[in-house]
Amino acid sequence: MTSPAAGKRVEGTQGMVVASQAQASEAGAAMLRAGGNAVDAAVAAAFALSVVDISQTGLGGGGALTWYDARTHHAEHLSFYSRTGADPLWGEQDSTRSAGRAAAVPGMVAGLLEAHGRFGRLARAQVMAPAIRLAREGFVVSPLLSRTITSSREKLAADSSAFALFFPGGEALRPGDQLMQPELAGTLERIASEGASGFYRGPVAADLVRAVQARGGLITEGDLADYPVADMRPLCTMWRGYTVLSAPPPMGGAPVLAMLNLAQETGLADAGGFTDVPDAAVRFADIHRLVSIDASRWRGDPAILPVPARGFVSPAYAKARAAILGSSAADTVVRGDPWPYDTAAPQGACAVDPFPAAARLADDTASASIEETGGSLTSHLSVVDADGNAVSATTTVGVLFGSGVYTDGFFLNSSAANLDARTRGPNRYSNSTIAPTLILDGDRVRLVVGAAGSQYIQSAIVEVTLRILAYGEDPGTAVAAPRLQTSVGRRDVEVEPGFTPEVYAALVRHGYRPLSRVADIAFGGVHAVYVRRDGKVIGAADPRRDGVAVKQ
Repeated sequence: MTSPAAGKRVEGTQGMVVASQAQASEAGAAMLRAGGNAVDAAVAAAFALSVVDISQTGLGGGGALTWYDARTHHAEHLSFYSRTGADPLWGEQDSTRSAGRAAAVPGMVAGLLEAHGRFGRLARAQVMAPAIRLAREGFVVSPLLSRTITSSREKLAADSSAFALFFPGGEALRPGDQLMQPELAGTLERIASEGASGFYRGPVAADLVRAVQARGGLITEGDLADYPVADMRPLCTMWRGYTVLSAPPPMGGAPVLAMLNLAQETGLADAGGFTDVPDAAVRFADIHRLVSIDASRWRGDPAILPVPARGFVSPAYAKARAAILGSSAADTVVRGDPWPYDTAAPQGACAVDPFPAAARLADDTASASIEETGGSLTSHLSVVDADGNAVSATTTVGVLFGSGVYTDGFFLNSSAANLDARTRGPNRYSNSTIAPTLILDGDRVRLVVGAAGSQYIQSAIVEVTLRILAYGEDPGTAVAAPRLQTSVGRRDVEVEPGFTPEVYAALVRHGYRPLSRVADIAFGGVHAVYVRRDGKVIGAADPRRDGVAVKQ
């Protein structure tokens, strides 16, 4: 009899792919078996996810990936998140809240093809073939996908083609139904044949512009043709002898590195666990709350707005922040100033080609109001190949089914809604909490990790990383273990079942107000690959979602 947990934890000795849908994990593993590398596998899996995880990600979305080349010992970060266009109206607040205005210029196709063209081995048509087949021949709808379709009825009803596809006969697709997407297959085939121009120019681009402008949007064909992929240095910090690499702003890697540094500085990393260690759970809540208040201010597209990201992730800044952690939840919410630490020289492996320091504006003070973005859902995948190359990649259309604008078989993102009064404007990337992360032990990849789940992404990554690399927990146990999440500016702490009663009681004594969360897909969907020092490779998929690990 097959266990309900089948595929959630898989061991191997070569490559491993972990993604949020089984068909996508298999698509990536098939590329490894065909002689491809981690990038080929990641791109194949990501395009497959645009078919089978369509409520969370897709061609009309964006994302980011962090890549490590084991031969050259070099890491790269590609950011291809959704971006505003050239119209000055992008700088104004949209008072109509139209679906079209929520859609920014999608970067998914450009980013995946850029990564594949630069780092992949196999032909483009080969890595896209699984996605095309899944769209053309169909796949079986899962309970989770059926649930997201059902909950999005009003949004999907705004487009007759989308409604007919997902609500045949007026009823939502049920678990076990077959979903075939011929329009999406045609778009994927055009991309496989023509490359990025098959999406950003020509008929697909024209259809996209018509669809989004008909619903109040600003995207133009020129915006699509000019979409740039950002090639950036990963953020880096040295932690417990490891080199931790994650996504720079406007993506969300900085809070991940800052929390890990604070965990080390405060002794949390030596606590031995969360589940039954009350002091550790309370300390993590304090750290997450403290870092979140910084993250609410120090964000934005660094090409437009100066962001002291290097200072934010420095161990010296963590030492200064640790000193203000109080004896109760009420004492911890004080925003810090990482600017004095931004120009300090990086240490260890982080000193090699580091993320650059920023130039501070004269009026760049820490006086902005607290703002939280929430509700976005995403899809994450992690890959390691037999040569030790690795990819951590997160993609998204924003909230479920994005903006709801549907064209040529895919949905446009809702990422323009991530911009606020400080970060809004033309020709800039939207903010995001996504944080595809790689952790190296010397020159070897030890952990590939990332998560889905909007504001829950960063805390989930940190909790799992601490459990595996600091507390020595098995990756499968670490990913499945209960988590907690604080709220910026409030004393609420969301908790999953599974902590001991003493943990919940300690949170209350400290001044927190625990709120119960049970079986919620938004609470973080972590997919990780852990490479042991003996060479064994362990893939771990989050039981909160449909993902599985598949070995080469």
